[in-house]
Amino acid sequence: QVQLVESGGGLVQPGGSLRLSCAASGSIFSRLIMGWYRQAPGKPRELVARISNGGSTNYADSVKGRFTISRDNAKNTVYLQMNSLKPEDTAVYYCSTYPIPSPWGQGTQVTVSS
Repeated sequence: QVQLVESGGGLVQPGGSLRLSCAASGSIFSRLIMGWYRQAPGKPRELVARISNGGSTNYADSVKGRFTISRDNAKNTVYLQMNSLKPEDTAVYYCSTYPIPSPWGQGTQVTVSS
């Protein structure tokens, strides 16, 4: 199993930016499809973006054009660059494998508020 540790969250004003990181354990990381998910209070967890082992990306409509997912296989790390943040982006963000998520990490809180 892959173990995942997210970081980089925080409090940011609307229109601001954050970069999330996810460090993964294991030697098979480069072969995995990785995703960033989020869960807002009272809402189900949703997939925000995913990236294939070859670097192809897909985004939820709500973040398309604002968020960018990337990966560094040499560092076993996947990133989520979030720009033009909105209050509705407030959530706990998790990274995991796709389509079947690995056991969830602790996530990282992103709060967008003035």
